[in-house]
Amino acid sequence: KQVGGNLTFPTQAGALKKGDHLVINGHPCRVIEITVSKTGKHGHAKASITAIDIFTKQKLEDQAPTSHNVEAPVIKSVSYSLMDIASDGMLTLMDDENNTREDLCLPPDEELAAQIKESFDSGKEIQVIAVSALGKEQILSLKADNTR
Repeated sequence: KQVGGNLTFPTQAGALKKGDHLVINGHPCRVIEITVSKTGKHGHAKASITAIDIFTKQKLEDQAPTSHNVEAPVIKSVSYSLMDIASDGMLTLMDDENNTREDLCLPPDEELAAQIKESFDSGKEIQVIAVSALGKEQILSLKADNTR
């Protein structure tokens, strides 16, 4: 189940803990619950994993023998200053080295998108956190600076 390139790395199913990340059906997920069953007649204890897609918040489940490897996504998180929001929802972002990018849009999470717009419209300095995994990138949180 290689997802391609170095977008994932192997991790042992039995070593997963709550809060860890893994790939289920091609989705980068954060583990919310893990239970390990007793060793069966074939000698493998099984890990039952419940996880949430980091982008869609969809709940997914998987099972794997604890001795086997599962794929874990390489997750990268970058903070950007929000410079502008276009009428179509595209964002103008600037990183710490003053490089700008205009290829990310407001998140599909309507509540978060509304918070970002509201904070931006009220003139606050805003940092948005873009998270990327498995070739997908999305704004997942914001930090507003109320002091300026």
